[in-house]
Amino acid sequence: MAIAVFAEVSASLSLKAALTNPWWYGVVPLGYGGAFALMVLVLRTGAPLGLTYGIWGASGVGLTAVLSAALFGEPFNVVVAAGVVLIAAGVLCVELGSRSHSGDEAEVQG
Repeated sequence: MAIAVFAEVSASLSLKAALTNPWWYGVVPLGYGGAFALMVLVLRTGAPLGLTYGIWGASGVGLTAVLSAALFGEPFNVVVAAGVVLIAAGVLCVELGSRSHSGDEAEVQG
């Protein structure tokens, strides 16, 4: 999944870089295509979709925010950092909620 996140973030950053250097547009479809292909592989292992997508999205948002600040001088302040933390907290809630739900199903079936 880490490689899928890296591919997606690379594609997103390439969109911004292409505004001044159009050859970066070539990276965009490769990055997004690679990210989706890798996510398919992750899902085929049996990983839950909500959790997988949440980790992918949260990691992508956080990494893109940090790297766009470093590469393009975009703001990364307390409000942006708080947003990234809230997204990560939301993913944690999805994970914890799916675990408790799985346990409930086992009790009902058992």
